Amino acid sequence: MAGPLDADLPDGAVLALWVDAWVRGHAATDDLLEAVGRSAAAHHVVPVDGGPAEPLALALGTLRRGCTGAGLALPVAGDPAGMAGPRALNDAALEAEEAVHLLGTGTALVPCRAGAGVVWSTYAATHPRPVPTLPDASRGLRLALVGAAQALATLDVARWRPEVADELISLRRPRPAAAVPGMSAEAATALAQATTCRRIVALALEDDGAAVSIEEVRARTDALRPLDHAARHALVAACSADAQR
Repeated sequence: MAGPLDADLPDGAVLALWVDAWVRGHAATDDLLEAVGRSAAAHHVVPVDGGPAEPLALALGTLRRGCTGAGLALPVAGDPAGMAGPRALNDAALEAEEAVHLLGTGTALVPCRAGAGVVWSTYAATHPRPVPTLPDASRGLRLALVGAAQALATLDVARWRPEVADELISLRRPRPAAAVPGMSAEAATALAQATTCRRIVALALEDDGAAVSIEEVRARTDALRPLDHAARHALVAACSADAQR
């Protein structure tokens, strides 16, 4: 097994990465279950017909039929980021702000936190879906990061959120060669950078009274919106087999 994934990754990102490694023969079933199990006490899957939920370990046989890989979606209002329909799936994924496509099966999984566990509901899914290529998404993230760093410096973010400056500095450090068995170095780098950038956005938008006016709050949001968009798309590309083949 490779090293543990970033704790800030969405449930869907972890599942997509390990399912993809599993169906391509880079990871054993036990590796998948151990990795996914780190994010919650238990994972259950509700079949597409709405039948009783069953533990992920038992559902894997059904999920694997025809599956050629997995892909992540991180939709928000106005930006599908990996979703193509139908309506029922889009609505559920938009509410959860994430989904995992099981490529080749015509289905997708949408997570819902239930106590200490996660319940994955299965939906019919339309393919192909709009997904950025890894090179394009990585390039977009680099450009957005430059613009955001300049804007945050102008807003003197480091004064009221020193953690943001620390995260920006961390982006200059060497990245791991791989986070999941079989994952390319390019995808692992994009994964690490996108996760760090999403942390930067979350930290910079926290407001403990540092903003003295509505204008400052709006300036922060405007400065970070392109970075948030680029980071989500880079994360989708890094966690999607159909963005890299």
